Amino acid sequence: MAGGVGSRFWPASREVLPKQFLDMMGVGKSLLRLTYERFLDSCPAENVYVLTHEKYFDLVLEHLPELKPHQVITEPSRNNTAPCIAYASFKLRELDPEAVLVVSPADHVILKPQVFTEVITAATSYAAENPGIVTIGITPSRPDTGYGYIRMGTVESPGKHPIIRVEAFTEKPDHDRALAYLHSGNYVWNAGLFVFRAAFMQSTFQTLAPEIYRHLSPEVIPYNTLGEADAIKENYPLTPSISVDYAIMEKCASTFTIPADFGWSDLGTWASLFAERVKSPNNNVVDSEMLDLEEVHNCLIRVPEGKLGVIRGLEDFLVIDEHDVLLIYPKDREQEIKAVTLRLKERGLDKFL
Repeated sequence: MAGGVGSRFWPASREVLPKQFLDMMGVGKSLLRLTYERFLDSCPAENVYVLTHEKYFDLVLEHLPELKPHQVITEPSRNNTAPCIAYASFKLRELDPEAVLVVSPADHVILKPQVFTEVITAATSYAAENPGIVTIGITPSRPDTGYGYIRMGTVESPGKHPIIRVEAFTEKPDHDRALAYLHSGNYVWNAGLFVFRAAFMQSTFQTLAPEIYRHLSPEVIPYNTLGEADAIKENYPLTPSISVDYAIMEKCASTFTIPADFGWSDLGTWASLFAERVKSPNNNVVDSEMLDLEEVHNCLIRVPEGKLGVIRGLEDFLVIDEHDVLLIYPKDREQEIKAVTLRLKERGLDKFL
């Protein structure tokens, strides 16, 4: 899934070039490219499909030139993850009635790719033979209040990467509850990674989310034909904007999880990027070839190629220079950045967003 805007990473992430198309890790590859390459260890290239907004069709092929145009599935509107996953499931089931799908965001970071491949292989093997949805759960390392949690039940399939029945999905907790979850050892973070047979997901949408199914069912959309694009353009925007967690996962009785630790980050904020990046001696994260820094500590600094940055006496700040926008913001108040973008939009400054 590669259709989001990533407004919390403004001003680097913009409507015209969201964060999944950016080199956020400083390795010379976009997050989309890194995600694609990661899955090649468990999936042949011809079976990789990218779901994105229609305006990013060309961008996807620019970053992934190996893909054929039919491997880029485009949405005419942003309606959250449930319609997106329904569209992919129904379309790919028409191509292969036995298809097993792995649904992943395009902008996550995985630091242990070999372990990730092992977990995905275990999940796909189970999903191929058992009705249900396997969600990959991340073993929590701290009492984080920014994630939803999954309460684990009985072990359904033991092994190196056991399959465990899900007892409940829980909302983002307060700090005390997150701490209790951590100490119990019975909860994992919901990483938004799902594995299932396309046929099972289609029948589940029909039962649990009929308001989505009726607009995207194969009876309405002639999938994989010349008429698909026009039918999707007409019907997809009519689907409710809702996450797959609310529409399906919290209602489905056949959900399972694999607790895992493969160095995962959803890279949802500048702070999470700062945590994952290699630091300089003064604990700075720097994306620039020309900087003169004095008494600068714990900062994340991005200055475009060809520009010299001179900074002195700064600590715990974001300094993001994107040519037409300069953001200088306290790192511990970065949660306000999304609100800043909304305020700028109200002022008619959309061209900077």
